[in-house]
Amino acid sequence: MITELRITDLGVISDAVLALHPGLTVVTGETGAGKTMIVTSIDLLLGGRADPKAVRTGARRAVVEGRFSEISAETVRRVEEAGGGLDGGPDGVGDQDGAGIEAELLVARQITPGGRTRAFVGGAQVPIGRIEDLVGDLVTVHGQSEQVRLAGRDRQRELLDRFAGPAQQQRLQSYRARYDELRASHSELDRLRTEAQERAREIDLLRFGLDEIERVAPQPGEDVALAEEAQRLQASDDLRADAAAAIEALAGSDDEAGGALAGLAQARPAIERLAAADSEAKPLAGRVREIGYLLTDLAGELSSYLAGLEVQPGRLEQIAERRFELAGLLRKYGSSCDEVLAWSGQAAERLGTLELADDRIGELTERIAVLQAELEEFAAQLHEARVAAAGEFVERVRGELAALAMPHARLQFELTPVELGPTGADQVDLLFSANPGSAPRSLGKVASGGEMSRVRLAVEVVLADGGGSVTFVFDEVDAGVGGAVAVEIGRRLALLARHRQVIVVTHLAQVAAFADRHFAVVKSDDGQVTTSGVREVAERDRAVELARMMAGIETTESALAHAGELLELASR
Repeated sequence: MITELRITDLGVISDAVLALHPGLTVVTGETGAGKTMIVTSIDLLLGGRADPKAVRTGARRAVVEGRFSEISAETVRRVEEAGGGLDGGPDGVGDQDGAGIEAELLVARQITPGGRTRAFVGGAQVPIGRIEDLVGDLVTVHGQSEQVRLAGRDRQRELLDRFAGPAQQQRLQSYRARYDELRASHSELDRLRTEAQERAREIDLLRFGLDEIERVAPQPGEDVALAEEAQRLQASDDLRADAAAAIEALAGSDDEAGGALAGLAQARPAIERLAAADSEAKPLAGRVREIGYLLTDLAGELSSYLAGLEVQPGRLEQIAERRFELAGLLRKYGSSCDEVLAWSGQAAERLGTLELADDRIGELTERIAVLQAELEEFAAQLHEARVAAAGEFVERVRGELAALAMPHARLQFELTPVELGPTGADQVDLLFSANPGSAPRSLGKVASGGEMSRVRLAVEVVLADGGGSVTFVFDEVDAGVGGAVAVEIGRRLALLARHRQVIVVTHLAQVAAFADRHFAVVKSDDGQVTTSGVREVAERDRAVELARMMAGIETTESALAHAGELLELASR
């Protein structure tokens, strides 16, 4: 529940603090004083849309802060996952039980005139869109928009399913999971079928390319190797001449001795004699022998190279033909043999994926049939549960309406079969008749504003018995009613407040008389700026406030007497 609400520079409220407690709390005030800002503030704490125009004129920002107690373990878990924590628990964070006033959750919202808004949950800044997921289940706010929603069939179905209990919610979750999968499967199947011709064309192109590459059978780096070989063959005459000249310089010509090896052979005996006669010359002899070995090896390698340069008849033509074949692939699939082979690998993988599409179509067709059957079964279960819950739901709501001075009101749910949709195969319509002899018709078409207010309250009283939020906030739940009906609305709110924290913004003294705690929004005007504050109405002053609500600005003796009667009635 909400233990404290602090409002700064929101609307006409400059600074206000409401210390809230269990039971029924009412907020009253003159028209235009800003009492609806209380509901707006709570809605902002729950992730409601922020209006920059609501920032008080001249203020840098509007700030709303709320403290919540009796936090569920699930809410604690979500808040801690978002980086926040509870105040007042061990080491400053909430205990794992997550309940009790000792551990409180602080939620804050800031709005600037420029439209920038920030939110903090448990001390951690969170995206605005996440607030509802984190703390949206702490409070249920019923403003005038809820009255409009109640007239809609979707909202009526939600209420019926909620009354049907947790088992119905589980069925809805199971149904929705399969419904979403069915929609995704249909979408994928339609796409695969639509793309069938395009897929067939791509398969043919890929197969043609792969066959062409397989026929030519390029090897990694083959194009580079062939280019080098062709260049070498084209320059073979110059290469042979240079190789022969190098061999002659080393070993001499075939018909006469000479060359470096011959000169070294002549020098070697002399150097060896030097080494034998003088120890300092011994290294020279070793070097001569080493040079001889190196020159001999070099001459042999040059001879082998020269032998490899022998003219190979037709080889150059063979290389040209092979390079022509490869060029056909390089024009289509890559600038080198390596790129062509890489394309081949990717094409083979893509071809495998495309060829599996037909198999996927078969799988999807079978899965869709299974999902359709499961959805029909779940839809039947949802329908049966709704039928079973509808009778009890309307009877209990009728009992509440009788207590709200509508003894002849008739309600019934009409369930019309429709095609399978996100919530089953039922169109739910709540029919209503306020008077005997009138045929029930759609609630939103025949109920007046006052009747709709009472139906809304009756529904909430019935649903409150099934659990849900700890705190209910009602804005103008008594719109369009007065007199004895307003007294009964106050009485029902007081009964609801026995099990829930109930906060009501009201303009009727008959409702305010039943409050356990009463706050008044007071407006002051210095001629230039209008400012509102919130004060708690002491018990001794409540009759005066109620009299003001009934009589207007001037409080009369008769109004005071009537207010006293109301307080006495409420106390009973």
